[in-house]
Formats: sequence, C-alpha cells, structure tokens
Amino acid sequence: MNPTDTPLSFLAARILGVLVEKEKTTPDAYPLTLNSLTLGCNQKSAREPVISAPESEVQAALEELRSRVLVIESYGASGRVLRYAQNFGKVYGLPPASVALLAMLALRGAQTVSELRANCERLYRFDDGSSVEAYLEELAERSRGALVAKLPKQIGAREHRWTHLLCGAVAASAQAGAAARERAAAPDQLEQRLTRLESEVADLRSMIQRLLPVAGTPDSRGNDA
Repeated sequence: MNPTDTPLSFLAARILGVLVEKEKTTPDAYPLTLNSLTLGCNQKSAREPVISAPESEVQAALEELRSRVLVIESYGASGRVLRYAQNFGKVYGLPPASVALLAMLALRGAQTVSELRANCERLYRFDDGSSVEAYLEELAERSRGALVAKLPKQIGAREHRWTHLLCGAVAASAQAGAAARERAAAPDQLEQRLTRLESEVADLRSMIQRLLPVAGTPDSRGNDA
C-alpha cells in the first residue's frame, strides 16, 4: 500500500511539521530527540491549536510515521541518543516549497496566502503571493490526491484561507484539531475548577466563623441560647 494513501493522525501531521520547521530553523539540533520533538509539538507560540501531548503519544505517532517511512531514525553524531528526521518530501514526491507550505499548515492551521508567505519565510522564501497560490493550486489538483483545500471565504474576510488534507477531509481534520485542543485545555480546566472550589470552601469557613460567636451568645436570662 502506498504510504500516502492513508490519512495521518493529527499528532503525526504536527510531528512532520515540527521536523520540517526545525530542520531549517535549528539545524545544529537536527535530527531531533524525542524530548525535543515533544517540546516542539507542545510549543505555545506559532502553533494552532496549542496542544499538550505527552511523550508517550508522540512516541506512538512516531511509530506510525516510521512504519510509513515518513520519519527516519538515527543516532546522530553522538551515537547515544535516538533521533528523528523527516522524509516527507521524498515519500510524497513534493518540492521544498510545497513541503514548507504543508508543514506550516500542519503547525498553524488554516491560513491565507499572505499569512502563509510570511510564516514560511524561514522555511522557504516565496517571491510573491502569486507564487504561493500557484503551489497551493498544484497541491489541490494533485493527481494522486489533493493535499490542500481552499476554504469558503469568511464573512468580512478579504482572502480565502487554505487548509491541509494530510489528516483526511476538511471536516475530519477540523475534528482532529478540536479534539487535540480539548485535550490541551483539560489540565487548565481542572486547575480552574480546583481554584473555584478552594475559593468556595474559604467563603464557607469565613461564614461559619462569623456565625459561631452568635450561636454561643447567652440570652437575656443569662442562659445559653
């Protein structure tokens, strides 16, 4: 079976995006260790959605990618720590410009042509917006299956946004992203709930302390109330 025929999981697409990005932006640290890759996936800036994937989930997604030859394992120069490099362009048969666009869409979600050109600057320098659009159209009309799609223009928006299809149809990709966002938000929601409960307990204690002296005040006949 062709490794490009089956949609990727959301986390697998995020990993590929991180590997493509870090290969260009931090070449001295590339290929990446599992720890560095996990940090890249969970990065708070330049990511949409922001997620909080545990190392075990990143490892499982790496196995998915390794089985499809989309990542290659090596021990680097040190020969001690296992590292991972991307094989994205070769497996999908894509030029560097298309790899950069797909990586940025996997990292930052749907974007306009202008946003993609600016965000891809460190990965691939496009001459102008029409060059970006030409590569996107090529990816959308790919004979082996579209890898991007143009989304309907939002109300009040000047440009269409584009999204990747590495995880399948647009609806499936959006659902995967929403699920990842919910997992990332879960710890924050739990912390907020705990803070709220602690505040309510403190209010109740304060109320009880105010009521206790009243309950212990003797009545007008000298007897305890």
